[in-house]
Amino acid sequence: MFDVLQIVRDNWALFLVGQYPNGPLGGLACTLLLSLCALVIAFPSSLLMAIGRISPFRLIRYPVTVWVYFMRGIPLIMVIFWTYFLVPLLIGHNISAFTTMLCTLVIYQSAYLCEVVRAGIQALPQGQMEAARALGMGYFRTTLCVILPQALYNSLPSLVSQFIAIIKETTLGYIINLQEMTFAANQVNNQLLTKPFQVFAILALTYYVLCYGLTQLTGWLERRIERKRRGGATLTSAYVPAAPRQQ
Repeated sequence: MFDVLQIVRDNWALFLVGQYPNGPLGGLACTLLLSLCALVIAFPSSLLMAIGRISPFRLIRYPVTVWVYFMRGIPLIMVIFWTYFLVPLLIGHNISAFTTMLCTLVIYQSAYLCEVVRAGIQALPQGQMEAARALGMGYFRTTLCVILPQALYNSLPSLVSQFIAIIKETTLGYIINLQEMTFAANQVNNQLLTKPFQVFAILALTYYVLCYGLTQLTGWLERRIERKRRGGATLTSAYVPAAPRQQ
């Protein structure tokens, strides 16, 4: 126990920000920044793919479906290697490990986020679409103004859960020398040499605390959404007009 506290006291800056400001940002800060950027950048493309997945037009729906199933059917490490070797060939110069991992997570996670949004859309009652179309709204206007706001609100817990998955997937950046939290822990271990259990116990505990906190946030969002659903249903039933009396 005292060894763990001493390791944290002596190397907290390396665990937190890596070699920054004398080098690239690393450690926990790099992990969180990378995960957040991947989620934010992948979300717009996943939104478009989700709309394509439920599109009535086959020329749109079929290619998007094939792409989603393909990306979800291969391991992430393969996408990392493809990005690492292919992107420099396409653009003509090398890119940093952070950029490589960011591109990888955006490509890979857009397929998973697409399914999250699609599930949120398809979970809505069919009457939502029918009511909007009955008011004269077109398909795309109905989707953007009526369906998507409700679907995204209902999908918030799943989006947070996917953010947790992204945080854990950043550990694979270690194979391309991305200076995230696992890389920082390995640097500390190489300095100490004799305390690998304590070092990686600190790493595991950090991931656990971070992911557990986000899991609690997911549960809170689910309960809040459920309460609002029940409140809306109660309010709706309270204003159901009574049947007219027969004379």
